[in-house]
This record gives sequence, C-alpha cells and structure tokens, in this order.
Amino acid sequence: MDTSKLGLKLSWLVGGILVLLPFHAFLTVWLSSAVGHYALLRLWKEFLLLILIAGSIYILFQNKELRKKFLGSRITQLIAIYCLVSLVWGAVAYGLGKVTLKALGYGFTINLRFLVFFMAIWVIASLAPMLKEGWPRLLFIPAAAVIVIGLMQRLVLPYDVLKHFGYSSDTIFPYATINHNINYPRIMSTLRGANPLGAYLLLVLSGTMALLFGLKKHRRLWALIGFAGLVALFFTYSRGAWVGLVLGLTYLFWAVLKKRKAKKIAAAGLILLILAVAGLLLAFRHNPTFENYFFHTEKNSQVAVSSNEGHASAFKSGLNDVLNEPLGRGVGTAGPASVYNDQITRVSENYFIQIAQEVGWIGLVLFLAINLLVARELWLRRTDTLSLGLLASLAGLTFVSLVSHVWTDDTLAYLWWGLAGVALAPLQPLTVNHLLFKKGPSLSRKISSRGMIEI
Repeated sequence: MDTSKLGLKLSWLVGGILVLLPFHAFLTVWLSSAVGHYALLRLWKEFLLLILIAGSIYILFQNKELRKKFLGSRITQLIAIYCLVSLVWGAVAYGLGKVTLKALGYGFTINLRFLVFFMAIWVIASLAPMLKEGWPRLLFIPAAAVIVIGLMQRLVLPYDVLKHFGYSSDTIFPYATINHNINYPRIMSTLRGANPLGAYLLLVLSGTMALLFGLKKHRRLWALIGFAGLVALFFTYSRGAWVGLVLGLTYLFWAVLKKRKAKKIAAAGLILLILAVAGLLLAFRHNPTFENYFFHTEKNSQVAVSSNEGHASAFKSGLNDVLNEPLGRGVGTAGPASVYNDQITRVSENYFIQIAQEVGWIGLVLFLAINLLVARELWLRRTDTLSLGLLASLAGLTFVSLVSHVWTDDTLAYLWWGLAGVALAPLQPLTVNHLLFKKGPSLSRKISSRGMIEI
C-alpha cells in the first residue's frame, strides 16, 4: 500500500480519536449503562491505538528517510528506554508478588499509552498535512461543547443530572463537590471529574491565547471561547489548574513579547495581579464561601479530614516511599493502578512521585528528560501557533502534575501528547510539494526551515 494514502487514512482515524476524547468518560458510562462491560468500553482508544501502531510501523518500514529521522530522534530513544525500564521493573515486581496482574496491566497502560500514541502520531502526521492544518477544529469544536455543557451544569441543570446517564459509584460519581459539601458543587462536564476538566481547560485556554496572538481574523470568536473557558475553569474550583493557567500564560507572554519594555510591563502586571490576589485572600479569609472556593475548607467545617490535609498526607507518604525505595517498587504499585493490588493503595496525588514510586529515580529522570526534550523542540518551533500553545500548557500542566496524577487521565494525556506529535512531526518534502501542487497558492501557508507548515 502507498504510504501516503495509508497516512491519510490513519490521519482520519487520529482526528476521530482526538474529537471523541473529551466525551470519552460520558460516552463510555452512558453506553455501559445500556450494554454493560464498562471496563472493556473504556479501552476503545487503546484498541484503535493498536491500529495506529501497526500502521506507523508499516510506514517506517517503507519510508527509509522517515525511519532514519524517527530512530535518530533523542525523544524516540528516551521513550524506548523508559518503556524498557517500565517493562523490566513491572516484570520483576510481578515475579516478586508485589503487584497483581490486573494492576500491572493497568499500570503499563496508563503509564505508556500516551507516549506510544505520541510516537505513532509523529509518524502519521509526517505524511498527513491535514492534521497540522486542522488541529484548531480538532481541539476547539469539542472544547466548545464541553464548555457549554459545563456551564449548563452550573447554571441550569440539576447538580446530579449525570445520574440519568449511568453515572454512579460503580463507574464515575455523578457530581463533584468541595469537601463533600453539596452546597459547593464543582462542574465536571463530560470529563471524569472537576480536576481533569480543569487540566483539560488549561490546554484549551493556552491554545486559545496562542491563536489570539497568532491570528488577525476571528479574534472576537476566540476571545469569546477564551472567556467562556475561563468561567468554566473557575467553576471547577480546581486550584491546581488555576495556578497552572497563570504559569502557562505567563510563559506564553514571555515567549511572545519581544521588546524588553513590553516584558517589563507584563511583569509589572503579573506582580500587581499577585498582590491583588493576596489582598483578596487576606480580606476574605474568614468568609465561609470564599474559604470553600479558594481554600477548600472552612472554619466550621464538619469534614473530619479536609482535602488539603489529604493532599499533604498523601504527598508525605509518597515522598517517604521514594526516599526509602530509590529503585521503586514496580509498575502498578502506585497511582490509580495500585487500587487493583491486594496491598495498601499508594496514591501520592503527585504524578512525578508516582513515577518514582514505581520505576525509581531512574524512571523519573528518564520521564523528566522526555518532557524537557519535547519542550525544547516545541520552543524551537514557537513561531508555530500549535507549538506555542502546547509549550504554554506544558508549563502549567507540569505544576498540575505536582498536585495530581495528571497524565493518567485518558482525555488529557492522549490529547496533549497527540497534538505534540502533530506539532513535532517533520512533513515529508514530497508530501508538502504534493499538497502545494493540489491546492496551489490559495493554501497560503509558510513552510519553515524545519519542514513545518506554520498555521
């Protein structure tokens, strides 16, 4: 089969996956309420990933030039080593009886799937310019629906409306609150929860701001999407996502602003914003509503252990594990996968600690190196709108990773790393020439020196 035609067909499959991801949790729960097999339905994207892997391997086998770039990439090499370390550590843990087979399989899945997805899309997008052209539609059309549904949950719909679609304690709980207080509901829209929605909106808002900087047309539309997204983000009451967005947008402004004077003005604005927030925290620190929204607790709270205390306890326990077991205990022994073990569940609520708990300092260093190399490549392509938005969101999501297992969420992990594969994919010269020949001057795209089509 012609690799160009195969790349085009696979790109349509990739596009379908990216569009469906924000509705993954909702659709799987709803469908399982009718046909059952919830666990199996949740794996639909992993089954499709197997097709993408097979297709990308075939493309690499047939395309010598692309294969050379792929195998010569430091990112590819580090991901391969990280996967190998994970497999060995997991096998040893299973052999020593430290992890059940179910926990091991789930651990491998959530730890490695998004990196494999990234590599597969890197290959496919190299032969499919439509993914580089169409990424705004793939990201923002579903995001608009997610934002509208989320706002409706807060302003119009009953707080437990999702129970009518199969949400329950056996799948996903139908609503989220602050410290189990029904008077303080948190929106989750079609994602797994309020915090995953907040992290997802961080990506969406970073991309929106990058487009506002990079495009001269339809700015009002993007501004409207950005404003609605900000309101939805506020109603998640995800403090990690709030801080992450500030960090991400700060990084974006610093990358975009060229003049020193503009950077000084932006820095002064950030300082004023920090002072204003500090003033609000001080002035309203005894207001029950304000305490719940921003501190997730209150003076007269009836909850025995607040979410803040839970976070602190989980962090200390996880850090203690890392210090006492520098080699880790094996894949599946920490994080969400550990709930399937016979032993005590280890959830540190910190993704980096989770990695260190499982594959030790070696695995953590490898994972951090992968992130740094991806960030470096995005920085080198920062004139590309997609790369700029991903770079800003990565800065924010890195912070969110310190307070949650951010990359274990299906939607965000697949979506961010999938778009990163699109952004970093080197378009093949023949493919670019064919595209220009077919569409002519109306394409009006700038081909960069790195072989990228800049939107």
